[in-house]
This record gives sequence, C-alpha cells and structure tokens, in this order.
Amino acid sequence: MTNPVHPPAFSLSSRSTAEEHRAATPLELMFDLASVIAIAAAAAGLHHAFAESHLADGIVGFLYSFFMIWIAWLNYTWFASAYDDGSVLFRVLSMVIMFGALVLAAGIPAVFAGGTLYITLSGFVIMRVCLIALWLAAARGDSKHRPAALRYALGITVVQIFWIMSVLLVPMGSIYTPIFFFMGVAMELAIPAFAEHKISTAWHKHHIVERHSLLNIIVLGECFLAIVMAIREGSNHGTPSWDILEIGVLASIITFILWALYFSQEEHLHITEKKHTMLWGYGHFALFASAAAAGAGFAVMVELATHHSNISEQAAALSVAVPVAVYVVTLWMIRDRHWMKGVGKWQMPGAAAIIVLAGVFPVEPLLVITVILAVLIIARSKNLKQLS
Repeated sequence: MTNPVHPPAFSLSSRSTAEEHRAATPLELMFDLASVIAIAAAAAGLHHAFAESHLADGIVGFLYSFFMIWIAWLNYTWFASAYDDGSVLFRVLSMVIMFGALVLAAGIPAVFAGGTLYITLSGFVIMRVCLIALWLAAARGDSKHRPAALRYALGITVVQIFWIMSVLLVPMGSIYTPIFFFMGVAMELAIPAFAEHKISTAWHKHHIVERHSLLNIIVLGECFLAIVMAIREGSNHGTPSWDILEIGVLASIITFILWALYFSQEEHLHITEKKHTMLWGYGHFALFASAAAAGAGFAVMVELATHHSNISEQAAALSVAVPVAVYVVTLWMIRDRHWMKGVGKWQMPGAAAIIVLAGVFPVEPLLVITVILAVLIIARSKNLKQLS
C-alpha cells in the first residue's frame, strides 16, 4: 500500500481554469467588504474636499488613496482566482490582508489633510507583504507556473520598497510627490507584464468577470449613500423639499442606468488575449473610481442645495458630470467598442462628451445627464438588436 502524497508545507496549488460554476467565495466577499470601507473613506474625503472648494487637493487625495485600495484589491483578486485552494494558509493570510485594508482605510483622512501617510502606508505594507507570501507559497506548490509566481513576488517586493522610501523621503505636498506617485503607478502596472511574459497564471475567466462585477455594484453603492442623504435632507423639516428630493430621484435614475449599462447582455472579457485582458482589468480602475466619485458628486449637489457648501454651481455640476462621463467612456473602451458596429459604435463616447457639456453649462445638470443616459441606453439597445 502506497502512502498518500501530501503537498509540501507552505504551498498553494493552482486551480483549474476549466472549472464549471466557479463563483466568488464567502471569504472573497468578506475581502470586498473590507475594501469597501476604504473606498467609502476615499469617497467621503473627495466629497468633503469638493464641498469646501478644495477641488485640486480633493482629486489628488482621491486618486492617491483609491489607487492604493484598487491595486491591492486587483492583485489579490487575480491571485485568488488562480490559487484559492481553501487551505488554512490561504484563509489566514487573506484575513491579515483584510486587516491591512482596514488599517489603510483608517489612514485615508490623512491623505486628504496633507498629513503623514504612515497609517495608510502601514496598511498597504501589510496587504502587500502577505501577497508576497502567497506568491511564494504558489511558487512552492505549482511548479508549472513557478517562474511567474517568483517574478510576481520579486516585482511586488521591489515596488513596495519604492513606496516605503517615497513616503519616508518625500513629504506629502512636495513638488516631487506626483512624480514619485506616477513612477510607482507605472511600476505597479508593469508587474504582470514582467511576471507573465512567458507563461500566464491560471486565472479563471468567469470568476474574474464576476469579481469585477461585484465590486462595481459595491462602488455604485456610494451613489446610494448620497441618495439617502438627499432624501433625509429633503425631509428634515417636516415638509419635503422638492429641490433636494429631486436630486435623490435623479441620482437614483442615473445610478440605475450606470448599473444597466455595465450589466447588459454583452460578454465581458470575451477576448482573452493578454493585451486586451490587461486593458480590461486596468480599465476598471477608472470605472470603479468614477462610480465612487459620482456618489461624492451627488453628495456635493445636496450640500449645495442645502446651502452647506460655497462651491460654485458649475463645479458641483462637474463633480457629477465628469465621473459619469468617465464611467461611460471607460465601459466603451474596455467592452462596447468590440461589440458595437457602424454609427452605433460611437454612441457612448458621444454621450460622454455631451454629459461633460452639461456640467460646463449647468442648466438643470442632473436632469440633463439623466435624459442623455436614458436616450443612450435606448439607442444602444436598438443598435444591439439590429446586430443580433
């Protein structure tokens, strides 16, 4: 009788890409919950910065904090798609990564205040060190993809050292801060190309699409928070204020249309060629960030209507119009341009341009944006029926 072969200690085995009915696990949903706490903190920081007319500082703080949240979520999600074997090792390290996300969230207010980034950095380091450990475990347990796993571990380590040195040596607000930030971003985005230039890891297509879809729902939830705020403020004094309640109604319609545009019948990631896959994955940064930013914009509109902000009407309108336009044009770039044909192929970029104009010339901007999106989704649906 032969003894059973046990996998080596501290190792993770690769999952099959041909699994049927692969779905997000409760652990992954828990990870999303930890990430959304950080996303909510970034959206709240953007909202308050805009309401206080600190537009540039708000945008910079939001981009910095949201990128840290997103890149950590992205790396973990694609790793889990390939190596989530349900083992104690994977679960424990995943929980530590979740704790890191919560630490990161606790430090986000300092990003907007221009303070030190030590708390945020600590959370990011916790998440990334655990991910490095996961990649090393994958290298030990998956000989076929070992070179890619080791390159991931090396790449993340090098870039993490860069982030630590940047925060320690370059004070927030320095003229060099944006330079170092964009250098770090470029290095982060280059890691998959460096790691997988010869062999790709065994990520599961349908699982990855579902994971991005679920996070999209979560970030659209930031719009729901602003809608609740509008309903609450509109009913504060006993007699409902239609001006404020109108914001809640129109924000709801806009949010539902953004959801409908994303969850339409066209398949996401139907082209699995590496270049297209990377554009699809990285493009979701703009999609997720714009959805969260739209929620912040709705909140700014409520504060303007209740005279709790001295922001200009145009700036408030643009705080909604620009994120909505970015969401629409990003969805077109990563998916719809591959499906649509003829004149219909340019419906979404055209609608995005008109939405921005609705912010530049703010005459009932939310109503105009709502009408444009309604026309877009109807015209897009007709175009797809003609193609089918």
